[in-house]
Amino acid sequence: MTQQFENFPQWQWNIPAHFNIGVACSDKHLGTPQADNIAMIVEDEARGTSEITFTELARKTDQFAQLLRNLDVKVGDRVLIRLPNSLDYPIAFLGAMKMGAIAVPTSTLLTAEEVAYLAKDSGATVLVSDATAWAAMEEKIVENLGDTPNLSHILLSQTASVPAHGCLNVLSLEKSLNTIIACDKAFQTKADDPAYLVYTSGTTGYPKGVLHAHRALLGRQPAAQYWFNYAAGENATDRIMHSGKFNWTYVLGSGLMDPLYLGKTVIVHEGKNDAQVWLDLIQKHKATIFIGVPTIYRQILQKTTATQAKIPSLRHFMSAGEHLSDEVLSGWHARFGVDIYEAVGMSEFSYYLSQSQFRPIRPGSAGFPQPGHNIKLLNPETLEEVPVGEEGMICVPDTDPGLFLSYWNLPDETEKYKHDNYFFTGDYAKYDADGYIWFLGRKDDIIKSFGYRVSPYEIERVYKGHPDVADCAAVAEELEKDKVLVVLYVILKPIATATADDLVAFGKQHLAAYKAPKTVYLAHDFPRTKNGKILRKDISPTIAVAKSAR
Repeated sequence: MTQQFENFPQWQWNIPAHFNIGVACSDKHLGTPQADNIAMIVEDEARGTSEITFTELARKTDQFAQLLRNLDVKVGDRVLIRLPNSLDYPIAFLGAMKMGAIAVPTSTLLTAEEVAYLAKDSGATVLVSDATAWAAMEEKIVENLGDTPNLSHILLSQTASVPAHGCLNVLSLEKSLNTIIACDKAFQTKADDPAYLVYTSGTTGYPKGVLHAHRALLGRQPAAQYWFNYAAGENATDRIMHSGKFNWTYVLGSGLMDPLYLGKTVIVHEGKNDAQVWLDLIQKHKATIFIGVPTIYRQILQKTTATQAKIPSLRHFMSAGEHLSDEVLSGWHARFGVDIYEAVGMSEFSYYLSQSQFRPIRPGSAGFPQPGHNIKLLNPETLEEVPVGEEGMICVPDTDPGLFLSYWNLPDETEKYKHDNYFFTGDYAKYDADGYIWFLGRKDDIIKSFGYRVSPYEIERVYKGHPDVADCAAVAEELEKDKVLVVLYVILKPIATATADDLVAFGKQHLAAYKAPKTVYLAHDFPRTKNGKILRKDISPTIAVAKSAR
């Protein structure tokens, strides 16, 4: 059975034949009272505060689109974007899509070698970067030009002068845009046309591209009602503060495309992550909605004494990226008097499960599939829906407008996960009797120990409630053939007194015997992705600084 938010009408999709994300996020507001509203504010630790109105954003994205045309970039060409959080990010990202190109957002944390690989794999024609980053990766990019024959143009932000280069056309982005007076109309893309290409961890050791259509923006609109809590009324204003970087699909959607499409103001930060910074910026800009990850909320609780009285403008808090622990959820409510609403998503299908102000939060549950997303929990072998209380794979009908198009240049990989009219996410979950969905994670994450199937998320949720635990990860440890134990890796808080043995005892007290970790390892940090997610497959005793007695 498919569960939905109760007491709400069935969501009606209205996907037009033609739709363009770049146009929808900027031009849509021209000629309305929102045109002169602030679209984005960037707080840069080194460069100060900058902002842009919707009118200015529409003009700048038009200029960027025209610049690409002038450089003979064709519809469907890829534009690789490696920029910090800045006003140039939406200008390049939305402007590329306005002219019909495919935007390729990437992380500033990538090495030069990794950027060269993405340029090769995507077949990018243009690279948009800041001058500092380009200086660090120019040698590697030039060294690999033989593998990237399409790459012809480098557009550099935050600089007025650029170094001459014989092999590549290197231009100042700001100077180039300022020379453009007349702009052609935006390309009329179809809703199903490719819009942007994001890269995620691949099964081969190389990142794989996930290609999204322009309709993906419309596919996320249920979240506007059932995860966000926008102010009511056509002329109501909201100021959304996001703690992440634009390269991440979570931020691209919730912190750039979705708010701009609805005429909201976005506030982002560029600089070091600090708990007090978020509180200061919320207060300074009177943000009404804050979007973060569990780590940010945990840091604010641990490192500040702030209460809601310090940030009275904020009325809604949101989280995604990893599971929010019971400890943080309850601690936040005790300190701030409000809840944090969690969502689950993936690179292929952004935040489709979420908690909502319309139903009580049930700690540990991911909430409900948002209306419009006809999520099924299936037995992948029989394609039958599983009964309530039993685990099934989360499957998405391939007609869902929020679903990705394909894996870039990987037809076999696409066919592996998209078939029989569904996208098979690989993630497992179960429904309870009240319709709440409980996210279990990937099959590879589920621990099989002595005939039992154990979700690491359930163990971690319990341990994150321990007063000395800052973070933890439950994994399987194979002692010998057919002998797999549940073990836990823990990062302790600075003033912690608990030992590894104490934590083993804690598990025995609070978890069923088959779930309780047999060994606890203490560590200083975990192997993580560039977005901070824990890489379970890379966790091993080599990272431990201490362990419990077995």
